[in-house]
Amino acid sequence: MKTISWFKEISKDNISIVGGKGANLGEMYNLGMSVPPGFIINADAYKDFIERTNIKDKITQILSGLNVENNEELQNKANEVQKLIIATEIPDDIKEDIIDSYESMGITDEKTDASDLVKKTQDEFVAVRSSATAEDLPEASFAGQQATFLNVKGNDDLVKAVRACWASLFTARAIYYRVKNNFDHMQVLIAVVVQKMVNSDKAGITFSVNPSTNTENEIVVEACFGLGEAIVSGSVNPDSYIVDKSSMEIKSKDIKEQEWAYVRDETGKTVKKTIIEDKRGIQILKDEEILGLAEIAKKLEEHYNKPQDIEWAIEGGKIYVVQTRPITTIKKIEDEKTEGISIEEQKEEEQADEQRTDISEANVLVTGNTASPGVGSGIVKIANEPNEFSKVQKGDVLVTKMTNPDMVPTMKRASAIVTDLGGTTCHAAIVSREMGIPCIVGTGNATSVLKENTMITVDAIHGKVYEGKINRKAKAGRRNKKRI
Repeated sequence: MKTISWFKEISKDNISIVGGKGANLGEMYNLGMSVPPGFIINADAYKDFIERTNIKDKITQILSGLNVENNEELQNKANEVQKLIIATEIPDDIKEDIIDSYESMGITDEKTDASDLVKKTQDEFVAVRSSATAEDLPEASFAGQQATFLNVKGNDDLVKAVRACWASLFTARAIYYRVKNNFDHMQVLIAVVVQKMVNSDKAGITFSVNPSTNTENEIVVEACFGLGEAIVSGSVNPDSYIVDKSSMEIKSKDIKEQEWAYVRDETGKTVKKTIIEDKRGIQILKDEEILGLAEIAKKLEEHYNKPQDIEWAIEGGKIYVVQTRPITTIKKIEDEKTEGISIEEQKEEEQADEQRTDISEANVLVTGNTASPGVGSGIVKIANEPNEFSKVQKGDVLVTKMTNPDMVPTMKRASAIVTDLGGTTCHAAIVSREMGIPCIVGTGNATSVLKENTMITVDAIHGKVYEGKINRKAKAGRRNKKRI
């Protein structure tokens, strides 16, 4: 069994060996793009680990008969599997291969493969990132389902991070998502990317098409200060820029005020740091950086012949590409208006329309950015912590500070989602688009303005939340009722 693959050995066709993230990193590396150097712990190493340590059957037994719709049962079983993996020692030969590769990493800005270099005497900061074999596929992104660990340094911490990545294959959200997408738990393997940590001044996500409107001629760039985890997780409201793909000119800029950023402190830990007042509300990216990122997106879309979702980081003025994956949610809004609506459901909605307020008389409560287009009405349920998720019942509107991948079962029950924070490119926004649930992000104040147990209508095509049930016939089409 081969434990390690270097980027130069990998292409986009090697998903079964190194997972979706690893395969795309190898592809970009060999295209000559600015990818931070690193290596991949192959998926077979994980398979060998669970088989040789005799925990594979134990995992299967724990998950047998699990009802993923029972949130408490799902969380308990997920925790049990993760604890089992983390408590199990990695076989010495696999551990040695990982440490040897880490110690021989050539951390350089030049296009040098670490496997060609002699051992280093000093540990380096690396990002340790999960790369599942059923991740970043054209039909399902599995966005945010597995773990990433930033600013890892030293042999012991690296081995712990690798094992934690393996364990994250069995988070509650990952288990739920696999069941709903008909993936066999034991057939999905996980590789781990170990890559130079970019200590970014600013970072973000680029979509080679507009994910909110599905406009193919628009490139969307979202950016934050510091490390990219803040924008990926939806913890901040990012700057958003739109570039015309044909003319490569900036069409619009939506500048937000970022109060804090994730940074690496003096001890090497990832911490929240308050941004000084003078930097809040300024444009995060220079125009040339926006256009440079748009060019990268255009190039990758042409290379893959599919729209791409790209994560990037900028350190010392240099752009690094740290991930690309296909966008799984491209769908014409016109198609979403009636898809999945039965004749009986149409009649029910027509009857309900008679009881609704006309759009022209409606009171707008909050506004935000479209993450997933569509319209939904329901009772407000405010849920930020896991112990609050169960109060969101089918047809309610989930209102939260920010969504995260752990909320997937809760999101599935909601008729619509409204958040205080997050951008249109964060992981949870991607998942809500996959689920076909109307979602508005970045309102800034939804959890304080919207009152629990009141009726609202979420128009996630136009980014508005209305008081009461609204007659939306003249305003927007019916939402896509597809569910995962």
